[in-house]
Amino acid sequence: MKILAVIPARYASQRFPGKPLAQLGDRPMIQWVYDAAKSCSAFDKVVVATDSNQIAERVRRFGGEVKLTRGDHATGTDRVAEVAALYPEHQAVVNVQGDQPFVTAKMLGQLIEPYLHGQSPDMTTLACPLNPENGYRDPNTVKVLCDRRQRALYFSRSPIPYFRNSVEAPVYQHLGLYAFRQDFLAEYAQLTATPLEECESLEQLRVLEHGYSITVCQTERAVLEINTPEDLTKAQMLIAKKVAS
Repeated sequence: MKILAVIPARYASQRFPGKPLAQLGDRPMIQWVYDAAKSCSAFDKVVVATDSNQIAERVRRFGGEVKLTRGDHATGTDRVAEVAALYPEHQAVVNVQGDQPFVTAKMLGQLIEPYLHGQSPDMTTLACPLNPENGYRDPNTVKVLCDRRQRALYFSRSPIPYFRNSVEAPVYQHLGLYAFRQDFLAEYAQLTATPLEECESLEQLRVLEHGYSITVCQTERAVLEINTPEDLTKAQMLIAKKVAS
């Protein structure tokens, strides 16, 4: 199976304009993500998808492959779908979020494991054990509940499930990495936005509301995402500690 990895990168982020070009250690953040994706041997091709000439030029400078996209996409997945259509020979497409510079080849391999083992789910995503102390009630930590076949039942920013009884129930922290069967990604791009998606501001709910399934793959732990300048400061501190040790 041929697998394409696409990294959506938008310059005009509301919370952090110019985020993909933010310097992190010795490289811009987009290069960290690109290098991580390239380190996954299961990917046949890695491409950055952006509507910004500044980002495109920076990617070309470090030797990366980039495609310019339309500027009116509502989500990163829509941008991924535009680029994926240029590579119909790839049976699966991975959306490697451009704000995850610390994603690892192992995590990306876990995300696409069903496809590598001959399965063909509509879509996969990644989750890890939830830390109940600081994640359960945090709206920035997205929770996911699964059925017994590890298919997503629901994603929410709210604390779910509600523990009325003292029963252990598996709840996971969702990590924003996605993979799609190529034909389903094209179909997803045509789906209309849905009420729960817009209510929670979680685009993956569109898939469930339209009656499709998402297989939830497991990894050991979350990695730091860069959503704000404050997150970038945390990331720079992590890198400084690694260099010092």
